[in-house]
Amino acid sequence: MRASIQSVVLPVAGLGTRFLPATKAIPKEMLPVLDKPLIQLAVEEAHKAGIKQVVLVTSASKRAIEDHFDVNFELEATLEQRGKLAMLDAVKTTLPNGMTLAVVRQPKALGLGHAVLCAQPIVGNQPFAVMLPDDFIDDTQGGCLADMVALYNQEQAYSLAVEEVPRDKTDKYGVVSLNEEGRIVAMVEKPKPEVAPSTLAVVGRYVLPGAIFEALTEVKPGAGGEIQLTDGIASLLASEHFRPHRFKGVRYDCGSKLGYLQANVALGLRDTEVGQSFAAWLKTQ
Repeated sequence: MRASIQSVVLPVAGLGTRFLPATKAIPKEMLPVLDKPLIQLAVEEAHKAGIKQVVLVTSASKRAIEDHFDVNFELEATLEQRGKLAMLDAVKTTLPNGMTLAVVRQPKALGLGHAVLCAQPIVGNQPFAVMLPDDFIDDTQGGCLADMVALYNQEQAYSLAVEEVPRDKTDKYGVVSLNEEGRIVAMVEKPKPEVAPSTLAVVGRYVLPGAIFEALTEVKPGAGGEIQLTDGIASLLASEHFRPHRFKGVRYDCGSKLGYLQANVALGLRDTEVGQSFAAWLKTQ
């Protein structure tokens, strides 16, 4: 029997230049969707999937992310003294009960594959998940990663979250090719529309074998010396069983301004405190 999925790797070392100047001093993963930062939404999704260990792959400018999940004694004491127990609970559970947090530094920005490789000393050679917090998947049911872990448990299959994209947008994504059994047999990074093998684009959720680490050490760096996760996965497709996961819910690309605004509107409209007032205000605009 294969090992269970216990760890998730969150690569958060990027600079977030598309949100400058806001991200000059604040990590992009700390930008809030309504009242929770993107990084917390990712951790909560991982918790729903039964993940026990969160591995942050950070850089020197990302201490705020670590601090967010740490204990803030002064703030907690103040909230308790003032009787603000709901706020106190929200502050104390930024890292859900039963989860642990580990942090590793990515010394240079050498690609997503390199960031994942930095987590090897913590993850070991066990199967694990990778989540990109920029890709916020709004699923009010079990959650995308929970479904992918369930697929692993039921079929012993690794998986990549995918969604259909317009053909003229394939050059912005990694695109997969499937065989007749629905197994992923090839991946192409940002193919031109006329040569894309499909319109199934990989988005920021992966369930991967421990063998990916060795594969990434053998990947030839591309432009800028970057090591691509896509290349590492592609080298394993002949030997490991990978399936696409067409997730439920809606994906918002919160690495873009438009996607970030859309996510805030979506969560704002269904918020129990401000949803109705917000909807009424939107109608006046």
